[in-house]
Amino acid sequence: MKPTQEMSISLVWCLLVSSFAIKVLFSLTTHYIKVEYGGEKSICVTFGFFFFDKAMVVLIVTQNYLEFGLETGFTNFSDSVMQFLEKQGLESQSPVSKLTFKFFLAIFCSLIGAFWTFPGLQLTQMLLNALNLTTEKITQTLLHINFLAHLFMVLLWVKPVTKDYIMNPNLGEESIPLMPEATFDTLRLWLIILLCALWLAMMCSHLQAYLNLAQKFFHYLCVIALQYVVPLVMLFHTTLLLKTLSNHSWGIYPESISTLPVDNSLLYNFVYSELPSAEGKMKVTVTQITVTLSRLLSFLTWWIAACLFSTSLFGLFYHQYLTVA
Repeated sequence: MKPTQEMSISLVWCLLVSSFAIKVLFSLTTHYIKVEYGGEKSICVTFGFFFFDKAMVVLIVTQNYLEFGLETGFTNFSDSVMQFLEKQGLESQSPVSKLTFKFFLAIFCSLIGAFWTFPGLQLTQMLLNALNLTTEKITQTLLHINFLAHLFMVLLWVKPVTKDYIMNPNLGEESIPLMPEATFDTLRLWLIILLCALWLAMMCSHLQAYLNLAQKFFHYLCVIALQYVVPLVMLFHTTLLLKTLSNHSWGIYPESISTLPVDNSLLYNFVYSELPSAEGKMKVTVTQITVTLSRLLSFLTWWIAACLFSTSLFGLFYHQYLTVA
């Protein structure tokens, strides 16, 4: 099987699984919203607006602090589209403005945040119950690490905290990078995979803690299991999609660095000057879509972890201070 065919199969599989995960969370959230007597609907709507505002703030932050490259990718993609329209003798105008792109992306992020509300709340409740029932220090430590895993994932894209500190540490008068950028990207993927594995390994402890409260709370274990597993599946497959589209390697020291270009407009002129028209157009289009999707997936992977950490943190405050035992 050719590498391009393997990439296509992996992309289709990850997209199907991610779509199914979103559908499951949408169905669970719809069930909460349909409850007539209860505050579940208000909680979902409130968190939806909260995550919409949060997404708009994040999208405004410059690339000096968050390593997504959304603005660069969108700008290069728009410039390439306009150049293509000019080559065809059409009016050169960007199909979507940057503000419109960010607005619709923020709406999509708010929906993800609303879907992630109750999984985060339930995760915190099970964590507190598991900590009360567990006496082993190792298990308690793993439970704490599992809760902070989302925070670790969020910090992986904060440049002043991770990448700038590792890539350009201040060691006296000189700044010597500890590793190449490709190695850092690979380590980031591996860390997310390992944290997802820990998340899955601690599933039994969380569900057993929930079962011990079956006489106090009348819920369904299958729903709780879905709320625990589906975000894990979603995050795992977005990481695989990010790896595939960004052309990263699983090796810590890859032999070849990613061949994806940074500036699509330069690639556009090069391809059209070196390749036949049809082949050049096809290669430019594929490259544009790949680069844009890879940066969008980088943001979505970070956003999923940020939503889980935000809802879990609110759940910790709620179950610790706002509920009566």
